[in-house]
Amino acid sequence: MSPASEQALEQRMGASRVSPPPLTGLVLTGGGARAAYQVGVLSAIQHIRRASGAPGDNPFPVIAGTSAGAIIGAVLACQADRFELAVQMLEDTWAGFRAEQIYRADALGVVRTGARWLTMFTVGWAIARWRRARPRSLLDNAPLKALLQQTVDLQRMREVMAQGHLQGVAVTASSYSSGDHVTFYEATREIAPWTRSHRLAFRSRITLDHLLASSAIPFVFPSVRLPLMGQWEWFGDGSMRQSAPISPAVHMGAERILVIGSGRMHEPPERRVVSDDYPSLAQIAGHALSNIFLDALAVDVERLERVNRTLALVPEEARSKTALKPLQVLVIAPTQRLDDMAGRHLNALPPAVRTLLRGVGVSGLGQGAKGSALASYLLFESAYTLELIALGKADTLRREADVRRFFGWPTEAATPALPVSAAPRFNAAAPGPAL
Repeated sequence: MSPASEQALEQRMGASRVSPPPLTGLVLTGGGARAAYQVGVLSAIQHIRRASGAPGDNPFPVIAGTSAGAIIGAVLACQADRFELAVQMLEDTWAGFRAEQIYRADALGVVRTGARWLTMFTVGWAIARWRRARPRSLLDNAPLKALLQQTVDLQRMREVMAQGHLQGVAVTASSYSSGDHVTFYEATREIAPWTRSHRLAFRSRITLDHLLASSAIPFVFPSVRLPLMGQWEWFGDGSMRQSAPISPAVHMGAERILVIGSGRMHEPPERRVVSDDYPSLAQIAGHALSNIFLDALAVDVERLERVNRTLALVPEEARSKTALKPLQVLVIAPTQRLDDMAGRHLNALPPAVRTLLRGVGVSGLGQGAKGSALASYLLFESAYTLELIALGKADTLRREADVRRFFGWPTEAATPALPVSAAPRFNAAAPGPAL
């Protein structure tokens, strides 16, 4: 064999020994309308990838979503062979959102659900005997189901999965019937179901009902009936009892994971100005929802980082004998309080919804708004979602170096600025009627 042939053979053998890039997972958390922030992050990531000259294939072979994050994840999964188009579809949809695309926001629709639901608190004892008078939720999300039928083609998701563009998808929901937190997943390879305390995984053909169940905010949207191991159970938002939001991506084989949150991971040390008024039902509900949607992620990330630090102290030989492995995780979360941002846009809500929320204590506008935490999950209005998208883009571009390192994308190429229209809009909302 000639020296040139030997050199070529060595190069081919060396290339074959190069380890494939780690399997990348995407974890999208819940948060109702706050998930518009995730769309902004994804848009900025696509912008950075294009500027770096990285390959145009799907950057997230594993996708795990909860609540509104499950819906965004499903859109990405169905278009896994054309990621850039999927992100553009998401941005176009969320940038032009109106509340009536998600729930009945007209006066009649609100009266049939919300007003009747609140009436049950006062005269429920008198009408409880008539089952037809018992509303199941504060709002009717039938429009969301119609929107999903138009935009999410789960059969196509299975086609692109078979073509190798996607390896696994997980959607989480919480069973009111059993109290268990359940992850439903589809994957191209055999993955053994996992079980933890009040937490289990179930291989299942994911449907639109799974997405509706996962995004059924407690009290706000109706629960959904799903089959589980031979019986039917009622499910609600997957953020409830979700103690380990990163876990599904890990079980599906992800070795590096991008996590996009819908609330600040850490509050600044200075205390906020507080009121000594007795908390309204809206304030209590907003506090409860923040606990459900936001707190588990910070705890899970801290736990993962602690495991990584511990494994770094273990010798390689001993580490190879354990199932634990270090994981690369990048977390991108809002740098602004989304509650405060929602407070500037309360007047964008439809009149009937404003009236309903006023009944539980949502009032005011801007810095003086009360109950804006609750409203931040329901504000599917473009004035609010556009600002969240812009914040997601800005937060991600500020961490461009971290994003490029995470994906292993070239760092030499400079990323051009996003269009001026995508710049964050943190000005106060235009004057309007206070809630």
